[in-house]
Amino acid sequence: MATVVQIVFGLIAALIVGAAVMVVTARNVIHAALWLIASFFGVAALYMLLEAEFIAVVQILVYVGAIAILILFAIMLTRQVTGEGVRQLTERWWVSLLVAVSLFAAVLVPTLLNHKGWNLPALPATANATPELLSGPAELGRGFVYEFLLQFQVAGVLLTVALIGAIVIAFEERSRRRRVLTLAEEHALNQDAARRQTAEPGLKITAVTDGE
Repeated sequence: MATVVQIVFGLIAALIVGAAVMVVTARNVIHAALWLIASFFGVAALYMLLEAEFIAVVQILVYVGAIAILILFAIMLTRQVTGEGVRQLTERWWVSLLVAVSLFAAVLVPTLLNHKGWNLPALPATANATPELLSGPAELGRGFVYEFLLQFQVAGVLLTVALIGAIVIAFEERSRRRRVLTLAEEHALNQDAARRQTAEPGLKITAVTDGE
């Protein structure tokens, strides 16, 4: 059973890492957001593997159902989503890679060196021993309302400000962008130009063909 769990853990970890790599390498921003959703699902699968079903459901509801949809909504308000003609990596991309690896090593290496053993000690076999209860939804709800109220409110305000900023940027780009005529408007302008050309044969009028 332990071998099966390790194999499943390895597959889920490979999914998370592979999806994370695709997030930063995909040229299409929408594809990158979808790979991010796949990474979030992988993290939820890890929680299910740890038998933390409530945290797994919260991971899907909050990160996949809220944050990822917010990211997709902000992407839909932008013009350039395909990444064509845009440089994928900066000239000094290796500096960011070196900093990320260094920070990860600074956290992981001391943990591995100070760990005394990977096997948990066996619980004492006593007749009246009762297992310690884990925190459930009620305890987590009280933590959000009392202990972590400030952090919870700051996160909500941050997401709201990000959404408002995306909408403002989209409206600014739309105001600078020329208006594209519909087919009906273009047809009406061409008919009006033809009528004016018939009424005044000497007048040179160019028909509208590109929406301007």
